[in-house]
Amino acid sequence: MSSFILYPAIDIRGGKCVRLIQGDYSQETVYNDSPLEAAKAWEAQGGSYIHLVDLDGAKAGHPVNDEVIGAIASGVNVPVQVGGGLRTVGDVKRLLSLGVSRVIIGTAAIEDRAFTEEVLGTYGDKIAIGIDARNGYVATRGWLETSEVKAEELAKELASKGAETFIFTDISRDGMMQGPNVEAIVALAKSSGKIVIASGGVSVMDDLVRLNQYRQDGVGGAIVGKALYTGSIDLAEAVKTLK
Repeated sequence: MSSFILYPAIDIRGGKCVRLIQGDYSQETVYNDSPLEAAKAWEAQGGSYIHLVDLDGAKAGHPVNDEVIGAIASGVNVPVQVGGGLRTVGDVKRLLSLGVSRVIIGTAAIEDRAFTEEVLGTYGDKIAIGIDARNGYVATRGWLETSEVKAEELAKELASKGAETFIFTDISRDGMMQGPNVEAIVALAKSSGKIVIASGGVSVMDDLVRLNQYRQDGVGGAIVGKALYTGSIDLAEAVKTLK
């Protein structure tokens, strides 16, 4: 039985744990002044893998919150994955050296194919490819731009270059608490033949139960952010239910 992992999300901006609505930097809520405390809390509630986003890094085009990320990676006993602004082999190497288990390549997967193929070749399953889509097409640059590349085509191509894990976000659903785009997630898993982690839109326990039904098709988990912070999903309860 393939596993289905819940990834509590910690979005870091200015060293704090925040949430944005649909990636809009002007619509921010601070949930915790200490991302490390947030990570420890999620671990204590049964989180078996922590998902970190360096929002400052995503905007700057290079990781910014290394210190906070390193403190979290060494401060919890579960693996940590990080995304946000990774554009160079040096960035990838540095974050992995901080104790991060997996790094997420987003915009660069579209804009810098040579870099993406190089890190997939070197680090293999320590690399996840973040695919953010708007109406089936890949969006880049913190969602400010939409490319002409179809999400499924990109996944197929990168799977052939060694990508084992994809993180799929349907932008229209993110932070809006409307439920994930299950059809698109399953289609991506089937067409790539790899693990797809759902991100964006998970708002109630039922969303997780629905996704979990497709674990045999390659849906390997879900990143949950806002719903945990607002209390509409209880992490400990969700972990139990999905087992």
